[in-house]
Amino acid sequence: MDEPVITGRTTTRPLDDVVCEALTARVTVDERGRVTGWNAGAERLLGYAAEEIVGRPAGELLAEPVPAEDLPPFAQLPRWHGNLSVRHRDGRRLEIKVLAHHRTPERERAAAPGADVGGGVRAGAGAGAGEWLLVSAMSGQQPEPLDDTFVTWSFAQSPCCALALYDTRLRLRRANADMERSVALTEQDMLGLRVNEIVDGPAGDRAEQSMARVLETGEPQYNENFLRTAGETREHAWSVFMSTLRDATGEVRGVCLTAHDTTEQYWARKRLQLIAEAGRRIGTTLDVMRTAQELADVTVPELADFVSVDLLTSLDDLHEPLPQAGTLAGPLVLRRAAHQSVTPGLPEAVVALGEADEYPEGSAPVETLRSGRAAVYEMTHPAITALVARDPARASRAREFGMHSVMVVPLSARGTTLGVAILVRHRRAKLFQQDDVVLAEELAARAAVCIDNARRYTRERGTAVMLQRSLLPQRLPEQAAVEVASRYLPAGVHAGVGGDWFDVIPLSGARVALVVGDIVGHGIHASATMGRLRTAVRTLADIDLPPDELLTHLDDLVARLSTEREDDRTPADRAPETRAGGEVGATCLYAVYDPITQRCCLARAGHPLPAVVSPDGVADLVDIPASPPLGLGGLPFESAEIDLPEGSLLALYTNGLLESPDRDIDDGIRRLRHLLTGPEPTLDALCDRILTDLLPPRPSDDVALLMARTRALDASQVATWGVPSDPSAVAQTRKDALAQLEAWGLEDAAFVTELVVSELVTNAIRHAEPPIQLRLIHLTHDDSLICEVSDGGNTAPHLRRARSYDEGGRGLLLVAQLTQRWGTRQSAKGKTIWAEQHLEPAPPDVF
Repeated sequence: MDEPVITGRTTTRPLDDVVCEALTARVTVDERGRVTGWNAGAERLLGYAAEEIVGRPAGELLAEPVPAEDLPPFAQLPRWHGNLSVRHRDGRRLEIKVLAHHRTPERERAAAPGADVGGGVRAGAGAGAGEWLLVSAMSGQQPEPLDDTFVTWSFAQSPCCALALYDTRLRLRRANADMERSVALTEQDMLGLRVNEIVDGPAGDRAEQSMARVLETGEPQYNENFLRTAGETREHAWSVFMSTLRDATGEVRGVCLTAHDTTEQYWARKRLQLIAEAGRRIGTTLDVMRTAQELADVTVPELADFVSVDLLTSLDDLHEPLPQAGTLAGPLVLRRAAHQSVTPGLPEAVVALGEADEYPEGSAPVETLRSGRAAVYEMTHPAITALVARDPARASRAREFGMHSVMVVPLSARGTTLGVAILVRHRRAKLFQQDDVVLAEELAARAAVCIDNARRYTRERGTAVMLQRSLLPQRLPEQAAVEVASRYLPAGVHAGVGGDWFDVIPLSGARVALVVGDIVGHGIHASATMGRLRTAVRTLADIDLPPDELLTHLDDLVARLSTEREDDRTPADRAPETRAGGEVGATCLYAVYDPITQRCCLARAGHPLPAVVSPDGVADLVDIPASPPLGLGGLPFESAEIDLPEGSLLALYTNGLLESPDRDIDDGIRRLRHLLTGPEPTLDALCDRILTDLLPPRPSDDVALLMARTRALDASQVATWGVPSDPSAVAQTRKDALAQLEAWGLEDAAFVTELVVSELVTNAIRHAEPPIQLRLIHLTHDDSLICEVSDGGNTAPHLRRARSYDEGGRGLLLVAQLTQRWGTRQSAKGKTIWAEQHLEPAPPDVF
């Protein structure tokens, strides 16, 4: 015996007792046409017991054979239905309706258990063979008097939709129970009325217009309407379908209106749309305040009438750790990051953007941040009254706008608390519901992650910018060769900090080196690499390497840095698709200007050409041989020399100044040349004008700009003598130097200068090769004196500590002790040893 089936708390009868298996004749036939199954209904229909028929050809049951050409292609059909003439066991001919299902092996395996000829005899079938299931109803094949009653009951009691029937004058004739409930009227109340008389407002008008189109065109119409039932505060969404009602002749006799309550589906769809919209609109930038404003903009008016986003003031300090979620206690100070309202001008706001406000213990924001969960409050709740009571302005706004429902949602990300979003309703009559809480939490979670990302990015970017600025010159050194001005502008927040740099390096002989470089890439690594290259350039410049040789050494360094970074990468980082990111590359322009000869030697490594403006106001690019960027290794660098008369303007810059997605590079060069010839009073003003004119508000790449206006040393500031390669010439050289000091009024420097000249000239005569030359340079801008001795030798001097019994070896040590700086530089035909002393101003004559 079958056990009763338990469904929830209801006990039901076995299915066989409900359907009465014998009311259907069920027969199965295999692919060869033999009967394999026979139930009690089949026995009742045709009179054969199962034992008599199973295993026999099914064709024997037909009243007469059917020609093969008249048979349909059964093997290709999933199903067949029609009338069959069969022979009863007693010889009677029967006309029956048959529905046949073709069960292939695939369908057999997918069929539910028990899909068989239940209650009958079934013969075994071949493995994997298909079969046909034939069914024929024993009763109900002809209409019965009760059927019309079934139709009436189904119309009136249909639980799946609201139904109404209208005549050709669009007057209501019938309405079912669901329609009565949806409009809170009985069928008797509505009989003879138009739909817009039953439902007053836009929904009724739209429905009636659609019904009129149904009568006119005969085509079904569909629309969505919103209707608030009497006694309910919530509007319902309805999917309304209208079609014609025709009689047996096809004449239109009325309109059937079917309405489905799709409120839950409608609001679920709206919530999904809002979440999708939030995904597009929240987090478009890496700016904390902008992200907070995007959250406020998304939630109004779809979810709330007024929204404020308040963040912890601890976010102001990017390096201060944030509190863990659920650990906060009042009172709390929150800063208004964003707000939005359905009312123009945001009159509900009592805290201005950027201002901080204190929230007491027990207030809704404090309680929400403590619990870490969103909460809905009515205005009479103690958590709201505790906040409103202490602030008359907030209480006044609540009364003025009729605020009735408040939802407070915590903003938390990665286990830390950022702040709260406060949502208020006053124009919308409906209170916040649980669905609204779920939606608000989803939006807040998305925004919190974006805010935390922006906060972390701002912190990392601030660190990178601080590092980069600390590696750039804090102030440009004073020197006699050029007047300089510079600007560095980091890229916009999306690009990240880059590796652009510039430098001004004083060299021996009153010369100056000007350098501008650009590291490939952005971020901390680019800034750190920039610092290493800038240090290397200063070191190489200190030994007075020519520009092309300096770039060669710098190229080797960049190649080594690239190798080191590749060695530090993990195996995953070395994958072909990411390998390019491990390489270090850079461009550089290095120039050396001599104010005595008024010549400039330049070399570049993949860097943009500098611009020069002659004293007569003509601007052009300097023609320097093209060389590859740094880091490729093994390729030569070439330099070029140009004349730069006093008053010439030299502009060095990185590619971010001219390259732009919306501007051609040639157009940028033309605009730069035009700006360089502008009538700006100072170099600083000219730098500002160039950046303002050429760059967008947020450039996509870093920009370094170095401007230098050349100076020239007067011939009266330089004295030069040729020195014979004879020790006896030292005495005359000292006399010549002392005479020049007297002419310059530098008698106080005579003792040190005489010693320096004597030692350097003596060493050149003794250890070097001719020609030997002495040059004195008097720099008046910082009151210093430079002594230079040049010779034709290539050996570099070096300091050594003389022992007590040595007769020599102390000269260069004395020079180093008596002067502020000294050094040597190589040239194509020898070397130059120089020493620089700063002259103390003469004391005033008091007599």
